[in-house]
Order: sequence, then structure tokens, then C-alpha cells
Amino acid sequence: MAGRAQPGLSRFNVTALALGLGFLYLPIVILVIYSFNASRLVTVWGGWSLRWYVEFFNDQAMLAASWMSLRVAAASATAATVLGTLAAIALSRGARFKGRTLFSGMLYAPLVMPEVITGLSLLLLFVAINVERGFWTVTVAHTTLTMCFVTVVVQSRLNSLDRSLEEAAMDLGCSPVRAFLSASLPLIAPSIAAGWMLAFTLSLDDLVIASFTTGPGSATLPIRIYSEIRLGVKPEVNAICTLFIGLITLLIVSASLASKISSARGDNAARA
Repeated sequence: MAGRAQPGLSRFNVTALALGLGFLYLPIVILVIYSFNASRLVTVWGGWSLRWYVEFFNDQAMLAASWMSLRVAAASATAATVLGTLAAIALSRGARFKGRTLFSGMLYAPLVMPEVITGLSLLLLFVAINVERGFWTVTVAHTTLTMCFVTVVVQSRLNSLDRSLEEAAMDLGCSPVRAFLSASLPLIAPSIAAGWMLAFTLSLDDLVIASFTTGPGSATLPIRIYSEIRLGVKPEVNAICTLFIGLITLLIVSASLASKISSARGDNAARA
């Protein structure tokens, strides 16, 4: 009923929330704390130290793998955002063109396709066309993987968007493209930024597809870490992961602020 008061948080809800957050974030907190451990043993606390951060910045192999991962993630996320946004516009605003069902099915296939199959199929493609595996093959593979996620995020926003603003802009003399860029693009900018961030983090996280499509001298950070921990976990890995957690957090905060600014501009344009 309309006059019914909303129930507050019960003890059960608070407990379930605390357990859920603890399950998700407690391992990350422990990893960050132990990245400042002075001991060479990962599970034994030896006092506070920046020793393993210094070790990381002196490890040329790890630095090269980190730089490779950042380059691949930035390039593939940007390409996936552009292509995924265009695909979302085609599916949301385009007419019922012939082959739409096949197009959308092929676009969303990587969402449910096992990464082993995707990586193996891309490897066979690159071998068949005789392409040397390295930075660009990994970038193309990650773009293929992440583009569908961007499309889902942007399309959901486009489907819920009021098209009256575009129609009003076209009534005032704007072309359809100009109306979309002026009225709708600022409103979907937060979803585009969210899609880029999702694509960036998925690329940084990927191990399976990168292991199929990489070549000599172009190993990404997950591949390098995996090869290291097979011989035992080094405290240096904790320091590397902590730095990347800080980087991702910084990017999320920056994207959130940019999205708020863009949304405010879009609201002001709507009022105008």
C-alpha cells in the first residue's frame, strides 16, 4: 500500500551484507596488507616494508609485462568501445534489417562462449592468415572478447532513453546524426565510460585468450604472474597486484566523476 512504511535493515540483512562484502573484499585487503610485508615468506608477517615494491620496479621482465598489459588493455578497450557503441546504436535505433538476428547472435556469442574455444579459434585464424603473434593479435583478440560487453551496457541505456529530445532537435532543423550527437550522446556517455572501464578490466584480467594469441616477447602480466607462481608465490606479486588495484580504483573514480559531469551537461541541455 502507498502509506506503508518501508522496513528497515534487519539483523539478518546486515549480517548477510557483511558476510558478502567480507567474502568479496577481505582477500583483497589481506593482499594489500601483505604487499608491505618485509618477510620473504608470503604467509609470515615480518614487519612493514616497501621492499617488494622496489623489487618490482627493478624487475625488467615484470615491468615489460605490465606495460604490455596496459597497452593492450587501453587499445582493445578503446576499439571495443567504439565498435560496441556503433553496434548498440545499430541494434537499438536501426530498422529491422535482414540478418539482424544473426548479427546480434554473433555479436553476443563471446558472452557465453568458453574462452578456450575463443582463444583456439583466434589462434587458428592467425596461423591461417600467417600473422605474427604479438601485441596486435592480443589486442584484436581482447577487442573481440570485450566488444559484446560494451554493446550490452550501451544498448540497455539506449533502449531506456527518451527519444523525444532527438525528435525535438530534428524539428528545430538538426539532421538525425547532429540530433543524436547533441541530445543523446551526452546522456549515454556514462554508459560508454562504464563499457570502456569494463573492457579495460576484462582485458587486464584475461589469461586464457592471451596465452593462445601472444607470441615471444609479448607476454602480458597475467601470463607472467602465472609462470612465476608455478614455482611458488613471491611477495612481489602482492605488490604488483596492489599497484594495479590502485590504478583500477583511480580509473573508476575518474570515470565516475566524468560521468557525473556529462550527465549534468545532458540534464542542462534537456532543460534548455
